[in-house]
Amino acid sequence: MCGGFTCSKNALIALNILYVMIGFLLIGVGVYARAASIVTNLPIVGGILACGVILICISMLGLAGAVKHHQVMLFFYMIILFMLFLIQFSIASSCLAVNSEQQQQFAEQGWMTVPTELRQQVQDSMLCCGFNATGPSPKSPLTPAEEPTCDIIQRKCCATSSDPNCHCPPCGPLLQDKIDYAFKLCGGLGIFFSFTEVLAVFLARRYRNQHDPFYLPARAVFPHDYLY
Repeated sequence: MCGGFTCSKNALIALNILYVMIGFLLIGVGVYARAASIVTNLPIVGGILACGVILICISMLGLAGAVKHHQVMLFFYMIILFMLFLIQFSIASSCLAVNSEQQQQFAEQGWMTVPTELRQQVQDSMLCCGFNATGPSPKSPLTPAEEPTCDIIQRKCCATSSDPNCHCPPCGPLLQDKIDYAFKLCGGLGIFFSFTEVLAVFLARRYRNQHDPFYLPARAVFPHDYLY
């Protein structure tokens, strides 16, 4: 009957195997992105690789606890997964609750802190210059015309224009749809996987409290020892 010892064990093993596959997928994506120069920002690649390694480590702990029916391993597995659920659910909910203005503020802060090479890549691919068209401010001190990496882009944008005041469009409005999609995607995936973590905690707790029907004490194997 499903819900018994064997069913709980197999379900927990299958769920942790899925987590291991996702962890290796994250590592593969990070390595491929770095090797193919899709993402040249090392902290981003390092973050992806770290998430993959941490997920694999947690999954291996869950697998070992499930296979051995180890009470201590399953206990720490439940604690770590529940803490991860709280953090992931909070971040995912925040991503879904962020409005367009807040998205622009976060994106602008990120734009000002990323390396110049990464900003240059975005500007080259989208033929834009700077992040927004607003005037100087403490948060965004550079306008498109003052952006230090915009010289080549300006010549590309204004190659066919006779306007002496021609400037490339800012990157902020062009990135708005992608930023909004990224926030919603991260929030949706985070909510989905956070509930799989709740399921894993429930299965681990149920499996931990169940008696192994195949376990027999040493005295039960050799009952004649009681005669001595």
